[in-house]
Amino acid sequence: MKKIAVLGIGNILLRDDGIGVHIINELQNQNLNSNVELIDGGTCILDLLGVFVENNKVIVVDSLKGGHLPGTIYKVPPQELGNYIKANSSLHDVQVLDILKSANLMGHFPEVIIVGIEPEEIFFDLNLSDTVKEQIPKIIEVVKEEIDKGIGEINA
Repeated sequence: MKKIAVLGIGNILLRDDGIGVHIINELQNQNLNSNVELIDGGTCILDLLGVFVENNKVIVVDSLKGGHLPGTIYKVPPQELGNYIKANSSLHDVQVLDILKSANLMGHFPEVIIVGIEPEEIFFDLNLSDTVKEQIPKIIEVVKEEIDKGIGEINA
């Protein structure tokens, strides 16, 4: 059976860096298809190779410093991630590329899409900035659109 994983990554102790984990928590209250697995990846990205090996589609949700206004939502395939990674980007973004390469070397080629959110503030705080928090409904909408595309491919 084809499966879809939504992988939220980031550090919830660092304000907007934790948006991926916050989105996973919000999605747990949604009525999602049984083929969808929600994963709180935290900051241990390199331990998540199995997610990329066991699923046909992986939707990664993370903060992404692309240089646009805080709260900007990016939807990019990993091949284009290099165009968004800045010198001060989190290591999560680079680690996702490394894991995907490892999965490919093992003969697994999941479809991967990265839903990135431009952070406003990253410092020690458990709460998201108001700018990023206001984007949560839109981020969930983008993630659910990607889930629906994956479900459509499963049913095709």
